[in-house]
Amino acid sequence: MIVLYCVIWLFLYGEKETLMVKYSCKENGNWQEGNTNGRKNVAKSEVGFSVTEEYRAWIKDIKKRIKQSQIKASVKVNYELLNLYWDLGRDIVEKQENARWGDSFLAVMSKDLKKEFPDMAGFSTQNLKHIRYWYRFYSLGEKGLQLVTQFEIVEKMIKSIPWGHNQRIAYKCKDINEAIFYVQKTLDNNWSRNVLEHQIDGKLYERQGKAITNFQVKLPEPQSDLAVQTLKDPYNFDFLTMREEYDEKELEDALVNQITQFLLELGTGFSYLGRQVHIKVGDSDFYMDLLFYQVRLHCYVVVELKTEKFKPEFAGKLNFYVTAVNKNMKTEQDNQTIGILICKDKDDVVAEYALDDISQPIGIAQYELTKVLRDEFKSSLPTIEEIENELSE
Repeated sequence: MIVLYCVIWLFLYGEKETLMVKYSCKENGNWQEGNTNGRKNVAKSEVGFSVTEEYRAWIKDIKKRIKQSQIKASVKVNYELLNLYWDLGRDIVEKQENARWGDSFLAVMSKDLKKEFPDMAGFSTQNLKHIRYWYRFYSLGEKGLQLVTQFEIVEKMIKSIPWGHNQRIAYKCKDINEAIFYVQKTLDNNWSRNVLEHQIDGKLYERQGKAITNFQVKLPEPQSDLAVQTLKDPYNFDFLTMREEYDEKELEDALVNQITQFLLELGTGFSYLGRQVHIKVGDSDFYMDLLFYQVRLHCYVVVELKTEKFKPEFAGKLNFYVTAVNKNMKTEQDNQTIGILICKDKDDVVAEYALDDISQPIGIAQYELTKVLRDEFKSSLPTIEEIENELSE
């Protein structure tokens, strides 16, 4: 009878990771040693695998597909959960209307569901009330839509964003059309809950696409429609705190110092390129206030700031800057440059008249700024030294 014990060591040799198996065997009390060196091809096919570039590319693709499937799975789970909430909301509303059950039954319903599904969140009395409100908000608002098929599309959209987003939209929006706007923006831009709240509180629905522009006549149709929707009026600069008599340089400084907030206010797709950007035309030097690149529009965007009411000559100067960028910076891959003039105030009729003679695509908007620190208040506030002296006493 042969008794065999084997101990195997694996070694990787060389840059090509050649596999060698070294073994020691005990047969009938006698140790025998050997290795697979000299039989490398056999070892590779039977025991190991040599990693190649082809394999690395393949496994990278596999990992990518797994991650995509995980995202799809989480989206599907969210959709199915909201589908359940929708049905619950409809049933609760119908029972309260037809069976005349009061709100007290929601507490009983909550208790029964939590007992049956202890590991499943979302069945608190308060959340059941949120579900009911959510369903009512859209089902009652359905009358504002033109076609039944529109509501079917809306139903799919709202079930495609997280429950927390849905709650904020339903409670903060005045009607279904405003709600659909923010649902679509959330889907398009992958907004977090905080960004969504910021945009709703900033009244983006009321401001987007409201600027005075000549885009419809100066840009080709697909680009003009998107460009119009890119602009707002007014722009909300409430993330700034300025002294009462601030000038354009101070406003520009403040916006650049708060560039993250400024980009959020400008909207999706804006990339900041610089301030006081130098451009040479002939023998003269010029400096643009702010220069951006709009990724979605595939074009440069020149932004000029004015801390006073709009004047027609402002549009002429911006028109010159846009022309200069087109001739000096724009490439064949870029679409036509656009200009945005942001003023402290404007007369819409004067702005429209001013754009009639302008050759380049320009939008005119105003900004809102409520956090202005008046000089009398500023002088009445204690200095750092005064606070430190007070604390030391």
